[in-house]
Amino acid sequence: MSDEAEKWRLIGDRLRQAREYLELKQEEAADAVGLSRSALSLVENGRRKVDAVELARFAEVYGQTIEALTGTAKADPLPESVQALARAATELSADDRAELLRFAEFLQTRGPRSAGRG
Repeated sequence: MSDEAEKWRLIGDRLRQAREYLELKQEEAADAVGLSRSALSLVENGRRKVDAVELARFAEVYGQTIEALTGTAKADPLPESVQALARAATELSADDRAELLRFAEFLQTRGPRSAGRG
């Protein structure tokens, strides 16, 4: 498989994963983007390329950036404290991880606090 064909296959995989994450059927996603279901299937299998307009519609429908869908987005490295928290969380029970997530969501709604305030 050529390098270019592999890139289109990977884009198709990302598009399929985004659709499945939203629990959309191919028919629903195809209608929203303006393609036939068979054309969407070809895209998701890397056998049909998408143009810039179609890619922008996919990004809008799936709520993702074009960069995320094409795999060109550069992820910022996670701070060491976040990595440590993730490592610690893997050793917790599912219930405790859910509680940790709820606490983190609470902290997000509370807003940032300065370092001097406890």
